[in-house]
Amino acid sequence: MRIEKINIENYKCFEGKFSLELNENVNIIVGDNESGKSTILEAMNLALSGILNGRFLKNELSQYLFNITTVNKYLAGVNRGENPELPIILIEVYFRDKSHPPFEGNLNSERKAGCGLSYKIEFDDQYKGEYGTLIKNGDNLTTLPVEYYKITWKSFARETITSRSIPIKSTLIDSSSNRYQNGSDIYISRIIKNDLNDSEIVQISQAYRRKNEAFMDDDSMKTLNAGINNKFKMTNKDLKISANLSTRNLWENALMTYLDEVPFHQIGKGEQCIIKTNLALSHSKTKKSNLIMLEEPESHLSHTKLNELMRNITDSQKGKQILITTHSSFVANKLGLDNLILLNNHRTILFSDLTKDTYEFFKKLPGYNTLRLLFCSKAVLVEGPTDELVFQKAYMAKNMEKLPIENGIDVISVGNTFERFLEIAKKIEKPVAVITDNDRNYAKKIEEKYNKYTGDACICICADDRDKLNTLEPQFVDANRSDLKNLCSVIDFKWVDDEDQTEDIRDYMLGNKTDWALKVFESTQAVQFPEYINNAVDWCNGKQ
Repeated sequence: MRIEKINIENYKCFEGKFSLELNENVNIIVGDNESGKSTILEAMNLALSGILNGRFLKNELSQYLFNITTVNKYLAGVNRGENPELPIILIEVYFRDKSHPPFEGNLNSERKAGCGLSYKIEFDDQYKGEYGTLIKNGDNLTTLPVEYYKITWKSFARETITSRSIPIKSTLIDSSSNRYQNGSDIYISRIIKNDLNDSEIVQISQAYRRKNEAFMDDDSMKTLNAGINNKFKMTNKDLKISANLSTRNLWENALMTYLDEVPFHQIGKGEQCIIKTNLALSHSKTKKSNLIMLEEPESHLSHTKLNELMRNITDSQKGKQILITTHSSFVANKLGLDNLILLNNHRTILFSDLTKDTYEFFKKLPGYNTLRLLFCSKAVLVEGPTDELVFQKAYMAKNMEKLPIENGIDVISVGNTFERFLEIAKKIEKPVAVITDNDRNYAKKIEEKYNKYTGDACICICADDRDKLNTLEPQFVDANRSDLKNLCSVIDFKWVDDEDQTEDIRDYMLGNKTDWALKVFESTQAVQFPEYINNAVDWCNGKQ
């Protein structure tokens, strides 16, 4: 049994309806911080188990589960004297296997026949009168009245369900979570405890009880308690201190996990992540799960350790549907770029949606630049390191010496593959500027090549239309022609008075591309930048 699609409405960061279709096997969800990656996994697990943060949600309802914009619109309407509908949270899970009668029906937001379930947090009609009185009183509401809400958990066949009746069993693993109690990591302790059978739990409980009873029978404890009784005579009854023996599973909170004689919480964070993830993946309940969800498995891991973990995931979880959220291009590549789902502004793009040539191109690359394009607020694409250094210096000159990345603008060297990145940028509406040479044929290399992007508000093509100035080097010499002596000083080229050194300077720069650009970048002397470079800076600053 696999999941085909999930719909999320008004849950946390998702205002209105958000829909995500899933691959049958591996799904790698990448996106910037606050893009909703974790919320997707959380919502999926909530709809399949009814559990949030280790507890059943029915007893933990909070206003903060609702999308804040939706809540604010509701409160504003109420406080204007209107009677707006109370916001709802809806999570729908569609099964890929359509032949499961208890879950077949049209109880879904699309009102179409399907197979799946609906998890809904909604107004409870039994409080209609009480809620009506609250609204009529005209009190200024500042919070959502969640006390009038209920949870409706049903199959598409309109049958009330529980987690036991759901044919898909899920496991959510967040290896980066660190919660300690008495020095022991609660997450790892729970994994180990849940993997024990009843007989093993009884054996541990008895061993722990015997240990405590031996502690109380120790002569030093008897002497201590006798002294307490003699010193504090406040009652006719015996007063003594003792180990707690009243709870059956008290050992859960008292035992500490060790690794090579070192307390678990004292070992490195990376090692903790690997152990917790591997323990969870090998857990007996995980083995029965159809769906495995992992939250950023790369946390605290080196490249080598991450490779080890990815190999374990792919080897041990064959035949299951896997959802992974990540910021790591290595994870994306290791598990297959064809499984990549880009999440940006609550919109998704699958790599399989790209043209075949672009898809094949990125499949062969490490994927690093692809994720950088997704995570920045704006991107500037350049051909190589020389253009990158020069643009960054030009940007700093107009932005109080701040690097572009400090303002969320990433400068990415992509060689001559601009169109591959522009295809992705166009699909996700990412603002992108291209800085490129005209290669002595502006009409063909620029106008004709990038014609389809003309008028696109998100894409800016920056190039000079003078064919004779075909690359950055002659462009830079031309921009500084009024003070070539200063340029020579900056790039460390010998200046000779009363000689026309224009061609010599250009040739030197062409033969020492990165060197001269680095000297410009590091220099405190002002230089002039080509117009098309300045145009790209102005675009970044919102002046175009």
